[in-house]
Amino acid sequence: MKIDIITIFPGMFDSVLNASILKRAVDKKKLKVKIHYLRDFAEGKHLQVDDSPYGGGCGMVMKLEPILKCLKSIRGAKKAKKLILTPAGSLFDQAAAVELSKEKQIVLLCGHYEGYDERVVKFFDGELSIGDYVLTGGELPAMVIVDAIARLIPGVLGNEDSAKQDSFMDGLLDCPHYTKPAIYKKMKVPEVLLSGNHKKINEWRMQEALERTRERRPALFKAKVGKEASKAENRKDGGI
Repeated sequence: MKIDIITIFPGMFDSVLNASILKRAVDKKKLKVKIHYLRDFAEGKHLQVDDSPYGGGCGMVMKLEPILKCLKSIRGAKKAKKLILTPAGSLFDQAAAVELSKEKQIVLLCGHYEGYDERVVKFFDGELSIGDYVLTGGELPAMVIVDAIARLIPGVLGNEDSAKQDSFMDGLLDCPHYTKPAIYKKMKVPEVLLSGNHKKINEWRMQEALERTRERRPALFKAKVGKEASKAENRKDGGI
């Protein structure tokens, strides 16, 4: 997979792309990330990529021309999935990560200032947000999205089952996990995990995941239970 990122702060990505899972993905050639410095496509003495908004008001707005010039320069961009990172976008979640991980190429535009010239939108496929809060720019969301996608690419993780067991993959939070020692200052690991009975262990993990989701994310739990009930009703009615 190739991910192209359009930004005015390219240096922010250096440490993230050179550590941990993302570095492994790049080294294995499972993922290629190319950073495009937006000022390289700006004109004038100061390589300005923003300007004051029409109609007045505070802040600055990202200019249309540099973005479109940069987009045009990206190899394969016409067929790529092109997304703008902005608080106004649809919420990025695990389901979105799974869908994006199937793409061959993705282009991410990191928003900044008070936003971007709205005419840019028609050249992109959509807008994404990582949550209902405001950040300085789209660079941190881009890092989050790249990380979430990378771990879903086959061959990136050491154990392919790791991604399948992540929180949200089946609509639930992940279950609790334990490791050695089995007893620490009278705190014990649940006996079932030491039993060697994989059927009981799986049942315990599912029950714990359900309970954790019910307590911490009731809306998520309700959606999961409703979905399972719907499936059961379809089976009862002879549906698929």
